[in-house]
Amino acid sequence: MMKFVSRGDTTVVDAYLSPILRRYVEQVASEMPGVKLFFMQSSGGLTDAHVFQGKDAILSSPAGGIVGMARTAAIAGIEKVIGFDMGGTSTDVSHYAGEFEREFETQVAGVRMRALMMSIHTVAAGGGSILKFDGERFRVGPQSAGANPGPASYRRGGPLAVTDANLMVGKIQPHYFPQVFGHQADEPLDAEAVQTQFNELAAQTGRSAEVVAEGFIDIAVQQMANAIKKISVARGYDVTRYTLQCFGGAGGQHACLVADALGMTRVFVHPLAGVLSAYGMGLADQNVIREQAVELKLSDAALPEITDKLKGLAATAEAELQRQQVSTGAITTHHRVHVRYEGSDSALVVPFGSLDQIEAGFEAAYRQRYSFLMQGKGLVVEAVSVEAVVAGDAPAEPRHATHEPREVPRRETVRMYSGGQWHDAALVVREDLQPGDIISGPAIIAEKTRPPWSSPAGRPL
Repeated sequence: MMKFVSRGDTTVVDAYLSPILRRYVEQVASEMPGVKLFFMQSSGGLTDAHVFQGKDAILSSPAGGIVGMARTAAIAGIEKVIGFDMGGTSTDVSHYAGEFEREFETQVAGVRMRALMMSIHTVAAGGGSILKFDGERFRVGPQSAGANPGPASYRRGGPLAVTDANLMVGKIQPHYFPQVFGHQADEPLDAEAVQTQFNELAAQTGRSAEVVAEGFIDIAVQQMANAIKKISVARGYDVTRYTLQCFGGAGGQHACLVADALGMTRVFVHPLAGVLSAYGMGLADQNVIREQAVELKLSDAALPEITDKLKGLAATAEAELQRQQVSTGAITTHHRVHVRYEGSDSALVVPFGSLDQIEAGFEAAYRQRYSFLMQGKGLVVEAVSVEAVVAGDAPAEPRHATHEPREVPRRETVRMYSGGQWHDAALVVREDLQPGDIISGPAIIAEKTRPPWSSPAGRPL
């Protein structure tokens, strides 16, 4: 039997999370006296610590990644991006084409909640996803080795994971990884343990260890590519016209393979890709979003009532933002209507305007999503929403002049298994590169993934 979760169930979720979150917020605030404290919400905006609620925190970290993705892509002059955020446990994918996509009803961990969140699709494929062979087929995840014990290469007795497969095929070079493993957190990745366990799997399958490792990687890549198709191709977007923006701790190890699987030709990797969710939180706007159910048939006669409801919501949102804001920036207010066909339950969010503008916006969005229109069907305004925004800080990122192509310096040549054979691959460190450099593959690009305010010392990641 299908179970639908009502507003009451959302309240239960919030009641469970908020007390825990409140204790955490108070602990952080106590250690930062006199500091105005803001937290990231699942909707992609910052809010005052004192009004931060549990239901608003569920997808706050991935939401920070989407904000970081959008802001850094705009600086690079990229308008359409597919977000590929791969961490240790899962991969979050998202779509951005000039405006954040949000959902008012979201299912998280099997619970359907009515709380505003960024539109994010998650699959259980991360660097820590456990690799299994059940005697008949390979499996990747959904179980994860986590951070402790972590993958087999972490020197804590963990199982084989996706990270180990990349180590096995040479895409991860241990001496270009930090030495933070083992029980004392001072050892490099354990390549010998990985080799031993893959040799055992190879003996069971009749294949070589590197073929087994690449097979697991192919499965993980296909899972991630399928997730991207759900938020792009399945919704009418031509993914080949987008740039794949890769971030998260494990994203760089798979970005090229994922792009190839989708027919994408460009991958964008920001220098802070490994910590882009945290960076995005620093770039996020302060916002307050208010929503109200309406259930009015869309017509000229209904527009005055819809306008009044939007004005009331706008006044409430702006007053709340003024109460909590520390920025002196001007407040911008966005008015939106949630429109659906009569007899359907799929509402699409479009900007508020005249009757013709609302109808045209809805039809364009519906045709994009479903590839057809329901001619003769009336339209219903299910709800209205208002977003009051104070713009966040614009990142001051350096712009570099493009140089003439040159022979790219390599630190060394390493062995890498890809496409069913071993290759001699150039290992290039990103800080050695200049804009305009062209690297002939196969190659591995390593970088430190460190914030610009940190010490320049440290090994590349």
